[in-house]
Amino acid sequence: MNIVILAAGQGKRMHSNLPKVLHPLAGKALVSHVIDAARSLAPRTICLVYGHGGDAVRTTIDAPDLRWALQEPQLGTGHAVQQAMPQLSDAPTTLVLYGDVPLIQPATLQALVHAARDALAILTVELADPGGYGRIVRDATNQVVRIVEQKDASAAERAIREVNSGIVALPTGRLAEWLSGLSNDNAQQEYYLTDIVGLAVAAGVPIRTVSAQGQWEVLGVNSKAQLAELERVAQRRTADRLLEQGVRLADPARLDVRGELSCGRDVFIDVNCVFEGRVVLEEAVEVGPCCVLRNATIGAGSRLAAFSHIDGAVVGPDGVIGPFARLRPGTELAAGVHVGNFVELKNAKVAAQSKANHLAYVGDAIIGSRVNIGAGTITCNYDGANKFRTIIEDDVFIGSDTQLVAPVTVGRGATLGAGTTLTKNAPPDTLTISRARQVSISGWKRPQKAKK
Repeated sequence: MNIVILAAGQGKRMHSNLPKVLHPLAGKALVSHVIDAARSLAPRTICLVYGHGGDAVRTTIDAPDLRWALQEPQLGTGHAVQQAMPQLSDAPTTLVLYGDVPLIQPATLQALVHAARDALAILTVELADPGGYGRIVRDATNQVVRIVEQKDASAAERAIREVNSGIVALPTGRLAEWLSGLSNDNAQQEYYLTDIVGLAVAAGVPIRTVSAQGQWEVLGVNSKAQLAELERVAQRRTADRLLEQGVRLADPARLDVRGELSCGRDVFIDVNCVFEGRVVLEEAVEVGPCCVLRNATIGAGSRLAAFSHIDGAVVGPDGVIGPFARLRPGTELAAGVHVGNFVELKNAKVAAQSKANHLAYVGDAIIGSRVNIGAGTITCNYDGANKFRTIIEDDVFIGSDTQLVAPVTVGRGATLGAGTTLTKNAPPDTLTISRARQVSISGWKRPQKAKK
């Protein structure tokens, strides 16, 4: 099978410098959704027809299994497919898809390809408001005889509710033959791919239709409003799948999955959470409201409080994170670790049962088990040019407002007094303090504002 994806449109109504097919839907470019659906059919050839913003499109989504055809100028859908023909193999069937119709489902495409073995197969859908779509015109025996575009339709034809999605499958040889017979004698002076229907009728080739699962499957994007509408459709479908898997969602309408989200049993997700990249929530994880997780794994039984940001990090089982915690790339937390409000960890490995509950920064560090990191503690890991590591061994207690100037090691069981600036290794099982002697000055007067 050949698959042609038409992705040359400018998208003027998007009012954007970004090519229309590269606008994101559920965290992925519109055309990438279509490419994924195409790949699921294991075709011999996938050819993308590109035009406006072509360099950006190719740079963003190019892959070894993709072929490319430039459409310049853009003279309609039939003209676009003509540009792709030299790139296609001699596979018996060719399927034509659209780069701005992202929610098309593999099962629907399989049915369409099956219907096209000896015929022209057209994917159609019935709409309550068919305005803007090409209408499916049938004869008295209910056979498809042509497709008429909105601009060229009569009043009676505009009343037809069955519309053409633009997605077709047909024998490759017939496609090449019919493309050469297209005319641009229409209101737009373009070569319509839909005109092959009339050519198929004239040649006595059967025309079959396959119904889409719903309007959402064939909705295209031509404006930011349509993009936003389709985003909610995509997110609601994702929410429904999660609910079917047993995930408890506080509100399915307030969920954004912009990648791949995998959930174990008894997971709970509160409102307004965003999941990007690949996120794994293991059994009985609870995610509080307004959390953002990107490329993260959260261990079984862990609880993320509101406004926690987890990026490129691993949280072990039974962790307690947040609220307002930030875990940055390279962070790995073992079982039972607590990371509290306004605590940031970056490239830090923290062993079991350790805690940093308030207002701390830990970067480029290895933390042992049962360590307590007091409020206001920071690891000074960067000298303006290089990063250095801090090592804190098991059972260490670090008092509040402590600075650890890396590279430095705090030995097992050590205690650092509040306000310490540690520039040398702290020995194990010892209290280390670094602070100025407290002085009270009698008779000192606080400065006053000068009187006007």
